[in-house]
Amino acid sequence: MDFNQENERKQAFIEIIRERKSIRNYDPNFKIPHSEIEEILEIATSAPSSANMQPWRFVVIDTPESKEKLLPSVGFNSKQVDTSSAVIAVFGDLENVEYLDIIYSKTSELGGMSEEVKNKQIELIRPAYKQMTREQKEEAVLIDCGLISMQIMLAAKAFGYDTNPIGGYARESLGEIFGLEKERYIPIMLISIGKAAESGKASYRLPVDTVTKFR
Repeated sequence: MDFNQENERKQAFIEIIRERKSIRNYDPNFKIPHSEIEEILEIATSAPSSANMQPWRFVVIDTPESKEKLLPSVGFNSKQVDTSSAVIAVFGDLENVEYLDIIYSKTSELGGMSEEVKNKQIELIRPAYKQMTREQKEEAVLIDCGLISMQIMLAAKAFGYDTNPIGGYARESLGEIFGLEKERYIPIMLISIGKAAESGKASYRLPVDTVTKFR
């Protein structure tokens, strides 16, 4: 890659980041195809996660019936739900260790690690997960699902869509509303996605030298 190509790629990425704004009002007549939402999620799943356990699980809420079920849980965030093409509910799977063998076996098949390393990693990770408290598991999936939530929003922007991360909702019953086991799947975030019906508002960010120290 020559200098011009590298600079163009950097500028394109910076533009996506800087243009991303939280949008609360969308074109209610625009519908994102399921294939595009799936592609956005597939791109987002390149996010890192602890031991590559990928604890994120998604419920895409895009039918009028499902939105009606969600509305009582979101309070003053109802406009995003009403007008968006979809709301992506991000959950953390506290029993993600069930996928340990699949993840590490496929990684080995793809050449990411040897069979010997794969077996050693599985032998280390499985008992470590079994010893974790619920609180430790929740802390881990909160971090991992936070990472993928940001990637979903950036991927959506690259596709020409806008988003809004919604933290103000009733968490206690969200999973059960959509058929997820409450004790296993903890709600992390709701992300509305659609075609913006208004421009994003400018917002102030603290200067880097205010929030950073070099030691």
